[in-house]
Amino acid sequence: MTPIRKLEYSRSNGASLAEELKARGLIEHFSAEPEKILAEKRTVYLGVDPTADSIQIGNLAVVLFLKRLGDAGHKLVFLVGGGTGMIGDPKEKGERPMLDEKTVATNTRALKSQLKKVLGTVPFKMVDNADWLMKVKLVPFLRDVGKHFTVNDLVKRDIIKKRLDTPDESISYTEFTYALLQGFDYYTLNQEYGVDLQIGGSDQWTNILSGVDLIRKRTGKQAYALGMPLVTDATGKKFGKSEGNAVWLDPEKTSPFKFYQFWINLPDANIERYLNVYTFMPLAEIGALMELHRRNPGERQAQETLARLVTEIVHGPAATAQAAAATDALFGDTPFSELSREALAVALAEAPSVALQRKELETGVLLADMLVEGGLASSKSDARRLIEGKGITLGGFGIENPAQEIHPADLPGGYALVRKGKHGVLVLVLK
Repeated sequence: MTPIRKLEYSRSNGASLAEELKARGLIEHFSAEPEKILAEKRTVYLGVDPTADSIQIGNLAVVLFLKRLGDAGHKLVFLVGGGTGMIGDPKEKGERPMLDEKTVATNTRALKSQLKKVLGTVPFKMVDNADWLMKVKLVPFLRDVGKHFTVNDLVKRDIIKKRLDTPDESISYTEFTYALLQGFDYYTLNQEYGVDLQIGGSDQWTNILSGVDLIRKRTGKQAYALGMPLVTDATGKKFGKSEGNAVWLDPEKTSPFKFYQFWINLPDANIERYLNVYTFMPLAEIGALMELHRRNPGERQAQETLARLVTEIVHGPAATAQAAAATDALFGDTPFSELSREALAVALAEAPSVALQRKELETGVLLADMLVEGGLASSKSDARRLIEGKGITLGGFGIENPAQEIHPADLPGGYALVRKGKHGVLVLVLK
């Protein structure tokens, strides 16, 4: 496979960077023309929600957007919402649970570690809005910030309006003021660190503009904003913990193998978009890859490339190689005997398995019984139907005899792979 080059952005041509970002479909909203915004080197910030102790791939999309700006020479600031995280931004239905300070602090530390890993050598600053929000006094805040926001404008914002228009729903004053706090964050960062560009998902666009407007009203300065379209799954749902489809960067929540599996098993529909958003492949190479994919979609070369590149960003080359090798052994043509010790350990940890003693194998063990014990069949009759229907392979060979027995010779090297269709696997392990 052709090695993938990292895209090198011009550090002097903001127009070419803006064109690149637009061509990748990364810009949906903008407070000024992107070419104008990126014509000068900016100090740009992204807010990170500490309501979980891990980033998920919906967040990763905009983190990588920020990395692109860092690669182009813009200064990066990550704002961890240690203060706003104790409130939570309004969602379409119901209020977010209010987190205590200890939970927010724990989550913040975990997020910082993940961001450092994803950003790599790109320099960045980490700040926590708890440092100023926890010190804010109510009356000065209402006088200096609150007076610049009208209730008329706030109640027209999509999520707030939906909450107010929905029977049996309401919104607390706490959530109602979230836009003021986010605007105050941008203002504070502008004053303290010279931040003059904020990026975020399109669902945060009105909150992002709150900061742009507040800076203009209080200082007369021009600040800017870019909004990225939400990345959705095949059903149109955005990736996120609130949607129940989160894929986490934390290996304890989503292992590198499962992370790799998510990408490699994606349907064709959004693959080109994901390559544009989640990888640094040049557009021309993405176009060439997609042309190869269209000619032979069965090889799933686009999914394989996507899985490899994104997993490398998140978990590094070694974990990616192990996940890919384990995948090839469980679902491809690589024999278990050719796996490295690390890749074998991944395969055994991730796939269902049944341990067998040599003594019982010497007298013969029914394959049908193993299908039931390993979860590939719901009952012995179901197992027999699967075998008779040619839906089961043992060691790569099709099995048609429902009375098929397994013996030590069927586990060369101490392992045998049983497959059910394309995705059902079971590893038999000689103990």
